[in-house]
Amino acid sequence: MVTQPRVSPDWPASKLIEIFGAELEFSRPLAPLTSFETGGPARYFLVARSVDDVVRAVKGAARLGIKVFVMGGGSNLLVSDDGFDGLVIKIELLGLSPVGDRMIEAGGGESLLDLVNFATERSLSGLEFAAGIWGSVGGAIYGNAGAFGGEVGQVLDKAILIDTSGVVKTVGPEYMQFEYRHSVLKETREVVASAAFRLTPGDRAEIESRVNEILSRRAERHPDRRTAGCFFRNIPDASQEHGKVPAGRLLEEVGAKELCVGGARVYDKHANIIVNAGGATSKDIRQLADMMKKKVLDRFGIELREEIQQLGSFQ
Repeated sequence: MVTQPRVSPDWPASKLIEIFGAELEFSRPLAPLTSFETGGPARYFLVARSVDDVVRAVKGAARLGIKVFVMGGGSNLLVSDDGFDGLVIKIELLGLSPVGDRMIEAGGGESLLDLVNFATERSLSGLEFAAGIWGSVGGAIYGNAGAFGGEVGQVLDKAILIDTSGVVKTVGPEYMQFEYRHSVLKETREVVASAAFRLTPGDRAEIESRVNEILSRRAERHPDRRTAGCFFRNIPDASQEHGKVPAGRLLEEVGAKELCVGGARVYDKHANIIVNAGGATSKDIRQLADMMKKKVLDRFGIELREEIQQLGSFQ
């Protein structure tokens, strides 16, 4: 039996119910949907499983003047303890399919881990660097996710986007204006409905070996839960390996591994990783990150930039 959600009879809520009915959720806890497992609720929450769902959601929110946040896998996200006073659209556009012998199409809500495995099973090389990176395909494109010298932008062939007015369009990689941990989507706020990746046919055993090597290296230095991975971006420097100074190296030198705030701790095997060691709040994590930034700024004169996204108020 389908029932209407219980909600206070405010005007935006009643209009949203008219548009989405029982699909719309109210005061949905976001902490279980993030890798930090912290943060408050979304005032309105909707799961989008098709392009039509996304179009309907963004058009409805725009018409009602409601703030929107599009959520992928929640692996690179710190949600305020007060939550978000708007509509969170959780993207679950799924699907993985080969196109010819060199390309894979993936839904924007697909797991990046599943995409790597799908490519490996088909002896397609180019995504090995992404082994072990949590999150969705859309989120990986949004932030130009990368590791071990590789980035999503290097293998993207095209993407289908939905803009904030609900218009659907197909774009090539040049549209994304990829830079280190950046794409134009951070300004346009367009949603990745699906993407195609151009890869290189290779030897499956060699691809699996590289994937396993990267997974092993990650397991040595990365916790397996309650973290967003590296909190800060590396610092561009052409003289360094991969053209960057690791933020973790600077944090190591300033003794960041000894820092903690409440239930938030710097990971003992990687100074650029914050973990929820149990009972942490998002405020704990934010305050710890600020301490880490200050130590690096005071010692090296370098202001670290966050790699994660923040949602809601942290005042």
